[in-house]
Amino acid sequence: MIPAPADALEQRAAEWLQQQRYWKDWSPADQAALDAWLEESPNHAVAYWRLAGGLDRTERLAALRPRRAHAVSGFFSALWPVLPKLVAAFAAASVLGGGALVMLNGPHYRDDGLQTYSTGLGGHQIITLADGSQIELNTDTRLRAEITAHRRFVTLERGEAFFQIVHDEKRPFVVQAGGQRITDLGTQFLARRETGRLEVDLVEGKARVDTTGQNARSALLLPGDRAIATANELSVTKKAPHKLQEQLGWRRGVIVFDNATLADAAAELNRYNQQKIVIVGSGVGQLTLNATLPANNVGLFVRSARTLFNLQVENRGNEIVISR
Repeated sequence: MIPAPADALEQRAAEWLQQQRYWKDWSPADQAALDAWLEESPNHAVAYWRLAGGLDRTERLAALRPRRAHAVSGFFSALWPVLPKLVAAFAAASVLGGGALVMLNGPHYRDDGLQTYSTGLGGHQIITLADGSQIELNTDTRLRAEITAHRRFVTLERGEAFFQIVHDEKRPFVVQAGGQRITDLGTQFLARRETGRLEVDLVEGKARVDTTGQNARSALLLPGDRAIATANELSVTKKAPHKLQEQLGWRRGVIVFDNATLADAAAELNRYNQQKIVIVGSGVGQLTLNATLPANNVGLFVRSARTLFNLQVENRGNEIVISR
């Protein structure tokens, strides 16, 4: 196949990205066509991911500093003339869609109010609770929710979830994760539970994190705060807004890597896929990557890593080994 000129390739990647992000009737057949185009050449995948990363950063810039948005240049300029309208349309659709979910479900409570929700590897699920709160489950996540007229209590057994809580002073919304507890104070937050560790990133409102045990501690979180809680420690740091938005990329099926090492990128992709990436050799894992990648396509990541860094790839069934 004769490679397409760079300008034509970037234009086609921009067209695909615009259609995927903003077409309301984007279908499985459309996604299959995009996947086939990405599979044709690593250059296609690299161009698409670079544009996707540029779109993520530009959307944040348009929201935070709209008067300076004209500063975007280079290969991303093809999308810029239509971006403000597209972002506005996407935001409006998101708001209307969220409101519709709340209205349709309504405040209807079971006697016990106990429900269990889970996702498999690579899974993604949005649930709307009886009180109108929403929880979005990421890959390999399991939680139990007890929502009654008198109590709102969720146990995060494993995995990662994004919470958008309808505040109710009379019924605090509590999330228990092992020995740690999150209490809603009018909140949107991301919680990720791993063995012996809980990470909480606050997007909006306030929340309190409490730990139990001999060294029990408590911290009040404000927007941008990240809490890391273990059996013996509770630390709080500040996180840049764009970093938090990148971390939430899984909500639309992508993982955003911002100067991430190849080792970290592989570990993150392994959370979503049965076929695992193994990094071998001195220095390979420390190569850095800037890209927005589909969470469920290991092959595209591997082929692009091979092209970008001139690496060797060996397929060993359930493992793909990357080395020099």
